[in-house]
Amino acid sequence: MEHSDFKIGDEFWFADNQLWLCTDKGTRVIVAIRLDRIEVGSTVPGLRRFLCRTEAEADGWFNGPPYAVSEVAFDEYEQEGCFAVEAGSDPRP
Repeated sequence: MEHSDFKIGDEFWFADNQLWLCTDKGTRVIVAIRLDRIEVGSTVPGLRRFLCRTEAEADGWFNGPPYAVSEVAFDEYEQEGCFAVEAGSDPRP
């Protein structure tokens, strides 16, 4: 995708199987949160776990800004590996 293709609030795919939500758009970077796999961290290794999108939505992890999940910046090179989410489609193999 080109930088101009990103819109705040739109979802996009990265690396063929990671679903992200654009949360901010800078001059050269895109900031996003991952939607399909959320890591719940802990200092106790046995308490670390992953949530699917449905579980995270139910718990309010995506309510924001600010968000309870980490926002990640995508630079110009990483943006080339992103794909728009078409209505009703899933590009995963």
